[in-house]
Amino acid sequence: MRANFRMQRLFVDVPLVQGVAHEVSAEQFNYLANVLRLEDGAEILTFNGRDGEWRTRLAFPTRKKINLEPVEQTRPQPAPCDLHYLFAPLKVGRLDYLVQKAVEMGAGTLQPVMTQHVQGKITNLDKVKANVIEAAEQCGILAVPDVAAPAKLSDLLDTWPGDRRILFCDEGDEGQNPLPILAKVTERKLALLVGPEGGFSEEERQRLRSLSFVTAIPLGPRILRADTAAVAALAVIQAAIGDWR
Repeated sequence: MRANFRMQRLFVDVPLVQGVAHEVSAEQFNYLANVLRLEDGAEILTFNGRDGEWRTRLAFPTRKKINLEPVEQTRPQPAPCDLHYLFAPLKVGRLDYLVQKAVEMGAGTLQPVMTQHVQGKITNLDKVKANVIEAAEQCGILAVPDVAAPAKLSDLLDTWPGDRRILFCDEGDEGQNPLPILAKVTERKLALLVGPEGGFSEEERQRLRSLSFVTAIPLGPRILRADTAAVAALAVIQAAIGDWR
């Protein structure tokens, strides 16, 4: 069922059950009452990543309090997206863009990866999670991606489960077309690895290429910025072997 973009959507971290009301947080009160200027009896769509999407009525028991009252489920909860997105953090503005687009493109888990040439860093994981939620609110997604704590690439590879194949974007690959390579991938559990603005080190490239659970893919004849490469890779993977089919 398609998302309804005519109504305001709000993520709430509480169970959504018909007739069971919950008071909004101070931040949500300010957003609903002062930014959107909604009044008693107004309706929005709410979701929590677990119970589907609900048409929800606002009730103002006092001037400083809003209760959300789920009225009717408008969309059932879909199966969670299973594509893991491993990325080297970028500088702040581009990192926000990268996170938003990964959510839109169907990433189920976002895993920051610290590589040898990484130029950005994540100092506030809660801010990244808030960015994920905002992207989900805006683009109609119900399954909110998980955000993992940053990890070193070497440590991640040491403990990686062999049943999930990593597709890593190798800027040094001599090929141009990723589709023939992706056509040979038989695993259903996948992860995409995109490197930093400075690219992977030669040591990292060699190690990745030596691992049985890693497949290198090119991304065409042009050198792409890291955030552009992420969107391009997510699109081609979803189209070739992901949930676009």
